[in-house]
Amino acid sequence: MLQQPATRRRAMTGMGNTTVLKGIGTALPAHELAQSDVLVQARALLAPKYPFFEKLVPAFENAGVDKRYSVMPLDWFAADHGWADRGAAYMTGAKAMFIAAATDALQAAGISADQVDTIVTVSSTGIATPTLEAQAHAEMGFRRDVRRVPVFGLGCAGGVSGLSIARRLAAADPGSTVLMVAVEACSLSFRSDRLQKADVIATVLFGDGAAAAVIGAGSGSGAAGEVTLHEGHEHLFPDTLPIMGWDVDETGLGVIFDRSIPGFVTDEFRPAIASMLQEAQLDLSQIDRFVCHPGGTKVVEAIEATMDLPAGALDAERATLRDYGNMSAPTALFVLKRVLAAGQTGKLALCALGPGFTAAMMPLTVAP
Repeated sequence: MLQQPATRRRAMTGMGNTTVLKGIGTALPAHELAQSDVLVQARALLAPKYPFFEKLVPAFENAGVDKRYSVMPLDWFAADHGWADRGAAYMTGAKAMFIAAATDALQAAGISADQVDTIVTVSSTGIATPTLEAQAHAEMGFRRDVRRVPVFGLGCAGGVSGLSIARRLAAADPGSTVLMVAVEACSLSFRSDRLQKADVIATVLFGDGAAAAVIGAGSGSGAAGEVTLHEGHEHLFPDTLPIMGWDVDETGLGVIFDRSIPGFVTDEFRPAIASMLQEAQLDLSQIDRFVCHPGGTKVVEAIEATMDLPAGALDAERATLRDYGNMSAPTALFVLKRVLAAGQTGKLALCALGPGFTAAMMPLTVAP
């Protein structure tokens, strides 16, 4: 006989009218890869096949990435792998990162897994059915009646858009607690069988990681450091589908990176952000800190230039890229965690660009 589901529990005391970030957590897989070692391995695997490889070596040296982390050891990439191998590695590695990041966020929020009402899981680098939150259900201790919202395909914008989705769900159900987890195993997209420069650039930049956030009602007290989440916004640029995404074939996922991305950011990022801020009844001049997904050094430089920021202003973005590489969706939340830990207060704009081609933005207010 089926047991009755556990009673849905909500923290109804101390509820305010605001939706706040109660905790943020991050996680990395076990294998640390130094950029110098990645270059050695890439040269051994790719240089014999691709005459242009040596021309791209400066990209490794100037990418602003010192190291990144991978769900698999470096020597795993020397062999050929198809969907089955990549899928198995994703299932194991992504599940472990999901659990670690979610646990970190819940501990930061001071709540247990059985207090979570809704889970939003964001990932674009592998396929899991049942989805990751179901895979982790028993180990985490989520309730049987927890609501599950898996989201696929947002790419690098997934951390910001996922947080926006989680915030809407929390706001629509006052008193509920929403856990958002963004987890990516970008390294598994490494390809040695395609004669495309985009695959080499992905090898230069990509790392694996996960980030989680706990969202719920605020106390209304305006306590120091409290992070209020405001309605998120997205801007889809027309006729830009080929700029970023995946090619899907019988071997796996193949990255699409158009060389026009930095120039596109220079031309289009500021108007898009200004438009989204206007929808939020804010002006560019009111933002104390832009918190951005660091897609790469050139993208960071392009954002600083187009937003009229001092050179080097996006220091947390560069530090995150240096320490972890581009982890796709979780990366913006790694940056946000670093910015909050540094004591930033005031009006923030959490921003990212992803396939679509899409800009995602969420305003935040951090109480002094």
